[in-house]
Amino acid sequence: MRLMALLFFLPGLALASGVENLKSFLHHSRTVKAQFSQSVLDRNGKQIQNASGTMQFSRPGKFRWVYEKPYAQLIVGDGAKVWMYDADLNQVTVKKLDQVLGSTPAALLAGDNEIERNFDLSEAGRKEGLEWVEATPKGKEGSFEIIRLAFRDGALEVMELRDHFGQTTTIRFARLEMNIKLAPQSFIFTPPKGADIVGE
Repeated sequence: MRLMALLFFLPGLALASGVENLKSFLHHSRTVKAQFSQSVLDRNGKQIQNASGTMQFSRPGKFRWVYEKPYAQLIVGDGAKVWMYDADLNQVTVKKLDQVLGSTPAALLAGDNEIERNFDLSEAGRKEGLEWVEATPKGKEGSFEIIRLAFRDGALEVMELRDHFGQTTTIRFARLEMNIKLAPQSFIFTPPKGADIVGE
């Protein structure tokens, strides 16, 4: 799949540290819905990808990540499996949820509250009004080398993900709604007729 990432927020701790903001977010948010914009830079800082769309999640383990521009792509976690649908290729990739959530951004946001089981957390300071925290996966099987999250007044505003190839993905969130009722069918995926299915 060409794009992959999963994330979110919460109002609260105006003067709290980045780690405290993250733990509060994970403790208090049951559902989240937001718009996002995403950019990817290569190891030399050159932009190689730009995308936008909407996301929502219902913890633990259910999420829906919709890329609308520049092309359509859908990622759905139904609580047991993760479905990734590339509309251009008419291809579906499916994996067991526990294989994907172990040391990925989704584990931070759509997983359970035991974040320190899979990540080492450290403060990353304050910059431009944002409190930053770094999450380093304990396992080596994940796609990302380090994940940085930034909070403003307790709300998650930015997520940066650096992979093992030196690429950095930055995701910015807007129009956040938290702890609202989400339609159960949002977290159900049925492969389109004729789609090529890869995986489970």
